[in-house]
Amino acid sequence: MSRAKGFAFAMGSVALVSGAQLGMRWSMTRLPAPDQWLAALAAGSVDLAALAVVVAAIGAYALSMLCWLLALRDLPLGRAYSLLSISYALVYLLAASLPLFNEPFTLSKTLGVALVILGVITINSRSAPATSPRNTP
Repeated sequence: MSRAKGFAFAMGSVALVSGAQLGMRWSMTRLPAPDQWLAALAAGSVDLAALAVVVAAIGAYALSMLCWLLALRDLPLGRAYSLLSISYALVYLLAASLPLFNEPFTLSKTLGVALVILGVITINSRSAPATSPRNTP
C-alpha cells in the first residue's frame, strides 16, 4: 500500500510540474520581454490573465515539490526519480497536440519520448527486493 501511495504522489508531482511548464510557456508568449516590463506596466499593457497563469504555475511547482517529497517517503529514489521523466513526455505530447502551443510532432522527438517511457517502464517493472541491506539485522 505504501508503494502505491508513493506512486500516486509521484504521478501527482508529474502532473503538477507538467501543467506548470505548459502554463509558463503559454504565459511567456503573452507577456513582454524582461527589458520591456517597465514600459508595459506604465502603459497598462500587461496581460493580466497571463500573469495570473504564471502565479498559478508557481503554485503548481510548489505543490509538485510537496508531492515529490511525499513520494520519496515511500519509493526508492531510483524508481521515484525515473518517474519524473514522464513529465518530459507529457509536456511534449500535450504541447504538440494542443493547437495553442504550435509545437510540431517530429519523428525524432516522438521516438525519444517513446524511449523515455520505455525506460521508465523498465525501471519500474522489476519487483523491489523484500529487504534492503539497511533493513537486515
